[in-house]
Amino acid sequence: MSKKWLSVMVLAMFMLTLGLAGCGGDKQQGKKVLKIGTDPGFAPFEFQDEKSKEYVGFDIDLIKALGTKMGYEVQIQNMNFDGLIPALEAGNIDATVAGMTIKEERAKKVLFSKPYYQSGLIVAVKNDNNTIKSVKDLEGKRIAVQIGTTGADAAKKIPNAVVREFNNAPEAFMELKAGGADAVINDKPVTAYYLKQGGDKDAKMVGDVLQAEEYGIAMNKKSTELKTKMDKALDEMKASGEYDKLYEKWFGKKQ
Repeated sequence: MSKKWLSVMVLAMFMLTLGLAGCGGDKQQGKKVLKIGTDPGFAPFEFQDEKSKEYVGFDIDLIKALGTKMGYEVQIQNMNFDGLIPALEAGNIDATVAGMTIKEERAKKVLFSKPYYQSGLIVAVKNDNNTIKSVKDLEGKRIAVQIGTTGADAAKKIPNAVVREFNNAPEAFMELKAGGADAVINDKPVTAYYLKQGGDKDAKMVGDVLQAEEYGIAMNKKSTELKTKMDKALDEMKASGEYDKLYEKWFGKKQ
């Protein structure tokens, strides 16, 4: 065998090896992946663990369990809340789980799964504030909210209120603590969790729940097949008791 022919054979084997390696990579890339957008500043639904830096919370556990049932590998992407729906519309993510309230205005842009959690809005003020006892006392006050949320929508309807919008709930509570706001309007379970984690040293909840809300998993308008699978998996989790276990892990037993 000539040296020239030997060189050709070596080159051919090298190219074949690269080709096989490439096939393996394509197989790995060919996994069914579900790209999930969330805003991890909404504990206990989604937040970043301080030690592990992993995304954790009720919503995270729920979507991972749903993904497993549907045969998907779930990949979490950190995004601002007000950027979630645009990301869905652009096709950058497949779904979003972020404590998102099912609203008619949003439903015009995205598909929602069946409701997976019932919530409501609540007002929080500093512990030494005895003048604000309900939403009726917020007229003309400074209100901190998370941008793009139903809390922000509710605050903007209050006459003469100065609404200050922040990227996430913790920032809104920090504004209250620093004295830059008279109150925060946010989802009750999120506010309750904040107080439970030490926020009760500075703040308290006042008044009744403002309005009942239901959270849903949002998807692109064209993702009808994914919605069907998502709803089916959610029904299965509720029927098997798996959903209740997740609920108790993050919120305790249902009252």
